[in-house]
Amino acid sequence: MRVLHFYKTYYPDTVGGIEQVIRQMCVGTGRLGVTNTVLSLSREKNLRPIAFEGHTVHRVPLDFEIASNACSVASLGALARLAREADVVHYHFPWPFMDLAHFVARVRKPTVVTYHSDIVRQKSLLRLYQPLKHRFLRSVNAIVASSPNYLASSPVLAQYPDKTRVIPFGLDQTSYPQPDPAKLAYWRERVGPKFFLFVGVLRYYKGLHVLLEAVADTEYPVVIVGAGPEEAALKAQAARLGLKNVLFTGAIDEDDKVALLTLAYAMSFPSHLRSEAFGVSLLEGAMVGKPMISCEIGTGTTYINIDGETGLVVPPGDAAALRAAMGRLWNDPGLARAMGRRAAQRFEEVFTSEQMAAGYTALYREVLARQAGAPQAPTPVAPPVTPE
Repeated sequence: MRVLHFYKTYYPDTVGGIEQVIRQMCVGTGRLGVTNTVLSLSREKNLRPIAFEGHTVHRVPLDFEIASNACSVASLGALARLAREADVVHYHFPWPFMDLAHFVARVRKPTVVTYHSDIVRQKSLLRLYQPLKHRFLRSVNAIVASSPNYLASSPVLAQYPDKTRVIPFGLDQTSYPQPDPAKLAYWRERVGPKFFLFVGVLRYYKGLHVLLEAVADTEYPVVIVGAGPEEAALKAQAARLGLKNVLFTGAIDEDDKVALLTLAYAMSFPSHLRSEAFGVSLLEGAMVGKPMISCEIGTGTTYINIDGETGLVVPPGDAAALRAAMGRLWNDPGLARAMGRRAAQRFEEVFTSEQMAAGYTALYREVLARQAGAPQAPTPVAPPVTPE
């Protein structure tokens, strides 16, 4: 079975949550016999197909961007050509240009959409985009939400109950490097033995301005890993608050990230808007057995982090509540260790790459069988996890 993934960016150009999810999908389903190809846009030159971890990456030139909507004329022909060679086309939403490309390229193969997030910020452009969005979602064969929480809370997904199901994102711990002793020693010397960790692209919806407010006038050390459009503003805020207990590392490589995940006392993940649909770096913390602090925003963050079991969940944008949660974990190491153990257990029960790969492979077979007219059993939907 041949599957073509289409998204605006991918390895080796960028490293982020969606890229990591597509990577884990390709590697995991590849072990089950799926041949995966990824088509993405790039600012690089001399673009040739790349072999990457058992799948092929095709890149075409990015021509321009409008409100984060990457556009490429060359992708239209590439999508049409690669779709003809595929059995299933797998889209990754949201990306408005992708919706248009689907129709321009006249894709006729069975189609699956992973619904990563509602569009939250661009309200005026969203009104113009609505007709195309719904035409696209009506046209595809299946839509996948990453958590039952997101499926239950998305007004867009509520309009497509007959074609939407849940397959949680999953990670393969063996795809991450083993902690390097030299890296562990370096970071232990630099950040100390006990700290809260955030990992992610520094975007507006990550709530990091709230985290900085929360640790003002405290001694809780915080390490913020990543770069992004909010980096300068966050560093300016930290300077205004006189924060000496916050370290911005910038972008780091996987060996350094694994070292910090290993050393961290707990994960602080203050995303406060629904643009944070899941939280892959939060899941990475659970994978290595760290207690978590996150916000209740009606998305997958609260499917990963169960309040009172795997960590603590606080109201979004509430610096005082976030500070109190950090203090509770900081002052009770026994509670933190117990929550970390339960986080690792929940990861193994729900969020492994093998489980995600099995779910998507079954879905690919389902949409292929549906097109052929054969009977098929729909993928069941898990109930959402809600705070007590």
